Amino acid sequence: MGIRALQASRRHGEKKSWEAGPLSLRACALRILLSVALLLAASPAAWAQHSFTPEELTGIAKDKARHFGDDPDQAPAPARLKPALKPKLIRQAIRKVADWQLARSRPYFDQLWTSGVLYAGFLAASQATGDPKYRVAMRAMGEQFGWRLRSHLPNADDQCIAQAYLELYLQEREFGVVTIPLNEANERSAQAPLEPDLRELEAKMVAPTRAELDALAAAPVDPGHNPWWWCDALFMAPPVWARMYAVTNDRKYLDYLNREWWAASDKLYDRQEHLYFRDAGFLARREPNGRKMFWSRGNGWVMAGAVRVLQFMPPDYPDRPRYIAQLQEMAARVASLQGPDGLWRAGLLDPEYYGLPETSGSALFTYALAWGINQGILDRKTYQPVVANAWKGLLAHIYADGRLGCIQQTGDRPAFYKPTASYNYGVGAFLLAGSEVLRLAR
Repeated sequence: MGIRALQASRRHGEKKSWEAGPLSLRACALRILLSVALLLAASPAAWAQHSFTPEELTGIAKDKARHFGDDPDQAPAPARLKPALKPKLIRQAIRKVADWQLARSRPYFDQLWTSGVLYAGFLAASQATGDPKYRVAMRAMGEQFGWRLRSHLPNADDQCIAQAYLELYLQEREFGVVTIPLNEANERSAQAPLEPDLRELEAKMVAPTRAELDALAAAPVDPGHNPWWWCDALFMAPPVWARMYAVTNDRKYLDYLNREWWAASDKLYDRQEHLYFRDAGFLARREPNGRKMFWSRGNGWVMAGAVRVLQFMPPDYPDRPRYIAQLQEMAARVASLQGPDGLWRAGLLDPEYYGLPETSGSALFTYALAWGINQGILDRKTYQPVVANAWKGLLAHIYADGRLGCIQQTGDRPAFYKPTASYNYGVGAFLLAGSEVLRLAR
């Protein structure tokens, strides 16, 4: 009988029969209660987790089978990284997590959105640390897949990988060198500076994605169907279209993303709560406490997606102020929901029910908030303490080997997971966060 069941039984008049039992039964019960109390004192968040549902267990098993990550029962020792906002310490944390993830993920690189988020994080980590090995690995990944998307006329998820493709192209165009892997045994110095043939580069690195986006943009507009009907899509696809604008200087890519972003917002953005529902199926869904269900990672996708659009949207684009205004609204609401440990729970409006912090959503929030401060969009005095506390909270979930824990498995709603749960997209979010926290600390 658990603590809650015991409390319930006492409320229903069972207290007398419980206390009247044999001495051995009472002694045994006291030992159990003492053990539970010790567990609560040592790890209250872990105790607050509820039992996994069959659907959650199925999802976890599927994620493991697809090499997204895992959740071992035995936790490694904590890394105990210093949380001070000092560049050297921030780079140390970025490298520790990135190195661990690169070694684990490289044999299983694919074109799925989960990896697409990780690839974006690796590119950010390379710029933040000055270490070319992450960028070199991403260049090799692009060559491996022929710079192609996963599908023809791709949905938002299958567009995500192109964020890395296009950023690599833009970097090589800007800096005038091509970075190619020479050998995997000496990656730290594995850079070959070559004068690029831009037409050849664009034909290889950009043209496959451009052909797919052009086909999507040319399709007849269906007012009854929004291709970005779930909030996660606002991270997966719009940044690709913004980067294609940066490559081509053709505003049709901005116009397409702008139309579809606000179509999604009109359906999913709650103008009272300043949060996004995951999709239309959640508009009437409620948490156990009766509040609306707003998924932490889902809202993190939106805020980070807005950041990655604004990075390439020109200042004179007519609707740019709308993205800034929505980011500011969401930032204020999210900051008000931050937990005492600096992080956010899977269900934003029912944190007591979910217990453990969720680091992928928390990292996406940290990334967006830090970027907003760095760009002067968010007030530094108000939000820097939020970012500092969030960064401290994230570092508390890094293990000695570099594993980042407390990442919820794939899904479409708040769920439960182990403290050791680590998945590639959550690490990508952490690396993005680290890159902006580093800029904040400079």
